Amino acid sequence: MTATAPAAEATVRKSSPGTARGPRRRTGRLRRVGLPYLLLLPALLLELLVHLVPMVIGIAMSFKELTQFYIRDWSTAPWAGLDNYSVSVDFDAPVGKALLHSFLVTVAFTVLSVGLCWLIGTAAAVFMQDTFRGRGLLRALFLVPYALPVYAAVITWVFMFQHDNGLVNHVLHDQLGLTDKPSFWLIGDNSFVALLTVSVWKGWPFAFLIVMAGLQNIPRELYEAAALDGAGMVQQLRRITLPSLRPVNQVLVLVLFLWTFNDFNTPYVLFGRSAPEAADLISVHIYQASFVTWNFGTGSAMSVLLLLFLLVVTGVYLALTSRGRRTAQ
Repeated sequence: MTATAPAAEATVRKSSPGTARGPRRRTGRLRRVGLPYLLLLPALLLELLVHLVPMVIGIAMSFKELTQFYIRDWSTAPWAGLDNYSVSVDFDAPVGKALLHSFLVTVAFTVLSVGLCWLIGTAAAVFMQDTFRGRGLLRALFLVPYALPVYAAVITWVFMFQHDNGLVNHVLHDQLGLTDKPSFWLIGDNSFVALLTVSVWKGWPFAFLIVMAGLQNIPRELYEAAALDGAGMVQQLRRITLPSLRPVNQVLVLVLFLWTFNDFNTPYVLFGRSAPEAADLISVHIYQASFVTWNFGTGSAMSVLLLLFLLVVTGVYLALTSRGRRTAQ
């Protein structure tokens, strides 16, 4: 009995530090796991306040007959149900017909703008891969349109598109003689060309920056081996550059699509509160339906429909690109 007592006491002493380390180890693991979420909490709260709360309020407003008479307390506006949505999608009525026209203009504008931005940005990035004198300065100049504030850049284009003393008419009509008379760029059918020009000028440096970063991850040995096998520049571009840039281009095209389709600042600064019919983008159209005609219920319904369209397009695009990625693997 006396011999076993010290042994049992020693066993308890040995086991007690282990049992004390167990809770400490679990507490340290919880701290490591919970610390990232704790650090993300302020950003999540700000995201909730800045984006999600207004989004929920906008969805609630779309079900109300909200006009300027209820703007002081929008919660007292009469319940409209789905009337605002039915008016928006009734393409035989003036409101729905105008919304459909604006949607088609926005689709055409987005496809052309995203395609040209990607094409110009990719060409410039591939050209900048070769080493030559002044490459750093040229890269910095390419990024100037992207670095400039939107309002300052677009206002500069407004002056350049002026009918009487604008730089565009001076070059095209006075210097080159390409037009019979000075053109009106900010009204009529030419407004679509003017809007597309400003959008591409402002957006292609972003594509250039992303593609140029993606090109840095392509090993130079692939190009050297292809050159030894007799592959020219076009074949290297088709067989090496574009397949290697596929993941980068998938994200780039999606981001450019969402930015361009939702662009409000460029047409608003370029044309003002009332855009021409040829350049009536859906973002400005919803603004006019909400803040010009003071029909916030219909404008909110149009915004929700736009949100649903973008969610569907994004989901389909991600599904198709992920399927293509799995097939390629």
